[in-house]
Amino acid sequence: MPQITVEELAALMKKAAGVTVSPQHLKEKPDTGFDVLGVDSLGLLGIVGELENTHGTPMPVDAERCKTPQQFLNLVNSTLMAGA
Repeated sequence: MPQITVEELAALMKKAAGVTVSPQHLKEKPDTGFDVLGVDSLGLLGIVGELENTHGTPMPVDAERCKTPQQFLNLVNSTLMAGA
């Protein structure tokens, strides 16, 4: 099961939450809060839903409570690794 990259997360943020953030920004400032980036809880739910559809794997319940892209990627990727 492939890891979710910052590029994929940036694309999902645009698709599911309507927020454009460059992958470069996510790499340089991974601890910027989703709220600061403009992603609200509904947007994060959308991102989680898109990931579940794409990967055919339920995401952890806590994924929608993550505060930063780094926290989100750590949680989701550890779940994908465990399920691989």
